[in-house]
Amino acid sequence: MAATSMNSMSVANHAGPIKQMAKPVTSGTAMAANHGQTVENKTSTGPGEDWKKKLKIPQKDTRIRTTDVTATKGNEFEDYCLKRELLMGIFEMGWEKPSPIQEESIPIALLARDVLARAKNGTGKTGAYIIPVIERVELDKNHIQALVLVPTRELALQTSSIATALGKHLGIRCMVTTGGTSLRDDIMRLYDTVHIVIATPGRILDLMKKGVAKMDHCQMLVLDEGDKLLSQDFKGMLDSVIGHLPRERQILLFSATFPLSVKDFMKRHLNKPYEINLMEELTLKGITQYYAFVQERQKVHCLNTLFSKLQINQSIIFCNSTQRVELLAKKITELGYSCYYIHAKMNQQHRNRVFHDFRNGACRNLVCSDLFTRGIDIQAVNVVINFDFPKMAETYLHRIGRSGRYGHLGVAINLITFDDRYNLHKIERELDTEIKPIPGDIDKSLYVAEYHSETGELEEQTQQQK
Repeated sequence: MAATSMNSMSVANHAGPIKQMAKPVTSGTAMAANHGQTVENKTSTGPGEDWKKKLKIPQKDTRIRTTDVTATKGNEFEDYCLKRELLMGIFEMGWEKPSPIQEESIPIALLARDVLARAKNGTGKTGAYIIPVIERVELDKNHIQALVLVPTRELALQTSSIATALGKHLGIRCMVTTGGTSLRDDIMRLYDTVHIVIATPGRILDLMKKGVAKMDHCQMLVLDEGDKLLSQDFKGMLDSVIGHLPRERQILLFSATFPLSVKDFMKRHLNKPYEINLMEELTLKGITQYYAFVQERQKVHCLNTLFSKLQINQSIIFCNSTQRVELLAKKITELGYSCYYIHAKMNQQHRNRVFHDFRNGACRNLVCSDLFTRGIDIQAVNVVINFDFPKMAETYLHRIGRSGRYGHLGVAINLITFDDRYNLHKIERELDTEIKPIPGDIDKSLYVAEYHSETGELEEQTQQQK
């Protein structure tokens, strides 16, 4: 690999975060999807359609989207015969039509079948399980009916936020509980009505053992980022959690990668699961990957050049240790750029504040450890930089998946030292992907919304005409 010059890149710095936008509602045919109970079809045409006009629909998103989320069968959310109040929440989230993983999993999950689903990061997996979970909750029953387990506290907060927004017109009582927060507060909340619990494994297991989180009637268990939950970090915890659930329960397991631990878990706990695999390729189609071959002492200078040349909306920069996260964040601030940092050793309240503020666009750049590689969905991120190159293909896959969310475009740039060269080739081979040398000028249409939004509309119109 030859050294790559960064100085010839000619891209202007961008002025602010893209607002999270979404598509308008389109009404679909009301096909009854029988999911084990008789449901009144509240989405019929005619006067009953007036409820749609009162919804607060977000502004249309005109950015181009890849086939990761557009290659659907043409189903509508209304085809699944969901409660009207749930449909209201879906449309007000700006979700127009189901993505491929949602099309595959929602009707099966509504049948109370176990599901083993494999899909790319950023293709709508949260909606694929939270919609059927909310639909199946019986509001007149004042006990925990669904448990959603996730590996990180930030992902728990994000998932809880989505569940609350989707279920707001139903009055769903959703609770999030993670380590690093007050155990006493969680205990007090569980004395009140809770329908859905979203948790990290250690905390919910603690509450179960204390007899506070009673799972006797919990019929649904969701494992998001299942490969991570079944890793050594949570060794034996899922088996303990399942031991507190009824024998007759539904398990939905979602993961982008399927190591042996997932297969072993499936054999032990899943009952004839419906298997979904939408992973013909591992990386998202909308992410363009580059490497810059540099010496370790050149990295900060290289990053400074990238900041001044790239049109960054928001960026996430990864380091391999918490110490390097803080050191790099300090360097970036000294260079005059706005920057936050986050890692697992920080106080939880501080972590929550950083996550919330960055998500809301208060800062352009975030330096982090691998804490942020799992499921974190921030639509405005269009650039991911591996300041330190990871050793594992799985880590690389999850890192670059923070850009190009939900079929949008993004760029991943890797700073490669001499010692990283073997890992670069290994990861390219294992993921069957190509990481190209960084060009002198990166085409803006590969990662900047303003340069491809009109193209996106044109592509959508062409598809509709076909």
